Amino acid sequence: MLEAATEEFGTRGYAAASLPAIAARVGVTKTLLHQYFGTKEDLYVACLVPVGDRLLDAIRTAMGPEGTAPHTPLRVLDGIFTALEGRREAWFVLYDTTLPPGGEAARRASEYWSAIDRLAAGGTAELLRAAGSADPLDADALKYVWRDLVATLVRWWVKHPEQTPAAMTRRCARLFAAAATLTSDGPAG
Repeated sequence: MLEAATEEFGTRGYAAASLPAIAARVGVTKTLLHQYFGTKEDLYVACLVPVGDRLLDAIRTAMGPEGTAPHTPLRVLDGIFTALEGRREAWFVLYDTTLPPGGEAARRASEYWSAIDRLAAGGTAELLRAAGSADPLDADALKYVWRDLVATLVRWWVKHPEQTPAAMTRRCARLFAAAATLTSDGPAG
């Protein structure tokens, strides 16, 4: 039931998702779905928690214990792609813009977003320090760039189901290498 609900919420969003459609996917009645999970929001939270936990675990693992492993953006992306493989739409369960504000689902999603942002902030700050920049505004700006870049790459990947996590990681490596050549001659001007 959770797999069907995750797919429904991930492809249609909370606001447009239909409990009768979820029930029909698994061959139960809407009433039975309510008996198992309660409200639509309760079912959403039941889908959200494993997704959020899986992504947080993947990011933490990619970054290494207590920050001792090399923090490479490609390791983090590979961890995210691997965690989502077979259920790519789950990304949109975590990052659903149609969640009702003030509810349990929005609160739980916000907790995951904050935890992921803290990891991104630490990783981007370390990346900049390794490149010789200790400017906190650079680190803050790069965190925002990173967050949007990851979301954009996942959205693209969802539209290209033939791309495996490994192929997508290799694609990102090529894109990053190309981007690095654009800036290696100094600032555009």
